[in-house]
Amino acid sequence: MRLVVFGANGRTGREIVTQALAAGHEVTAFVRDPGKAPGPRPGLRVLAGEVTSDQAAVRGAVDGQEAVLTAFGSPTTWHGVVSPTLTVQAVPLIVRAMRDAGVSRIVHLSAHGVGDTAAQAPAVYWAVYKALGRMFADKDAGERILRDSGLDWTFVYPVMLVNGPRTGTYRVGEELRLGRVPRISRADVADFMLRETTQRAYLRTTVQLAR
Repeated sequence: MRLVVFGANGRTGREIVTQALAAGHEVTAFVRDPGKAPGPRPGLRVLAGEVTSDQAAVRGAVDGQEAVLTAFGSPTTWHGVVSPTLTVQAVPLIVRAMRDAGVSRIVHLSAHGVGDTAAQAPAVYWAVYKALGRMFADKDAGERILRDSGLDWTFVYPVMLVNGPRTGTYRVGEELRLGRVPRISRADVADFMLRETTQRAYLRTTVQLAR
């Protein structure tokens, strides 16, 4: 397939790009900072732009694609979330570009703790989720825009992300029974997102992921 990955320079975004290329897909990696973009590889095109404000660049990335994957997120510091309105600013540009280009499929990486998943989190996560309230509110607002867009969306809510190999062994569901400190590797999240892009098993559904 022809895929565009927004947030391709992040840790999960890089996994998506790597696995997509290995599977034979043609990938457009959309990044903010070209200096942090994935290195040159066959089948890879890199485009740089600001996903929150550069509509022309976003449209150029989406044009000609068969599906969109998002893996962007705002980093956090001791002072809080760096870009607390990232999702709610970026999603309208992506939705408009997809409509203009006639692309309907989007697999969107969110975070566990957004929306109804907060109530299903283990108690050990509650303080962390409260501290990330502004970021989660932003993600939730952006997802409401996607829900109302008429596009073929899937929202992915992984539990705590860790580095590690792709195992292909993880649990998927709208609701999951979670252990005390549930985790999942970024590589397995990328595996699911790419699989869902082609199989469409969870169309217009929210999905939790955990080992």
